[in-house]
Parts: sequence; C-alpha cells; structure tokens
Amino acid sequence: MKLAQRLFYYLGGFGIGLILLFFFLGGKKASCDYTPTARVLKNIRIKKREFSKQASEIMQEHKIDTADISSLLKIGDVNFSKSNTKLDSCKVYHIEGLLKEKNITMHVENCNAVAKIKILTIVQ
Repeated sequence: MKLAQRLFYYLGGFGIGLILLFFFLGGKKASCDYTPTARVLKNIRIKKREFSKQASEIMQEHKIDTADISSLLKIGDVNFSKSNTKLDSCKVYHIEGLLKEKNITMHVENCNAVAKIKILTIVQ
C-alpha cells in the first residue's frame, strides 16, 4: 500500500471519529476541570449560595450583585494557603479575584448543600 493511500485512510478515519465525537459531545455541557482551583470553584458555583450580613452590606455599598459574584467564581483564584480544607463539615476557602477594577477576596464556607459567603473584602 502506498503512503498516499495510508494517509488517505488514516485521515478519513480520523475525520469520521471527530464527527462522531462532536455529535455525541456537542450538546452536552462537558467540561475539563482538572486543577484543584477549577474543581473547588465549580463545586461552589453549582450549590445554592447564602450571604452573611457583612457580605450583603459590602455588596450593597460597592454596588456588586450576585451576577458579579458568579463571574468571580468563574475567573477567581483559590488561595489554598489561606484556606482551611482540613475541616470535616464545611471547608473554608479563600477566593481572590479582580472584578470591576477592584480586588475582591471572599471567605466561602463550602458545605454539602450550600455555599455560605461569610466575609467579603474589597480593595480599590
């Protein structure tokens, strides 16, 4: 078999495989969250969120809404050295990020069914 025929068969099979892959995975929300930060942020994003009184007051003062918090949970960074992940019931994560040209830090208590945003700090 000539090299051109081998290449043709290889590329034909590869193309059919790509088409099948896009067909089966195209409509699904498949994601590749492999880093620890991405897994933690995704876990917090999918849960119901509750805000402490302090966090709600800071949000009202700086005109930040829950959509901004959601976007911070997509682009933010988890600082594991300041987080407490050794707890059994609810782990506490320190999340940092830049939103509307403001440095925002959150302390989120991540429980089984709910994520509680306890402390919210904004530095301009």
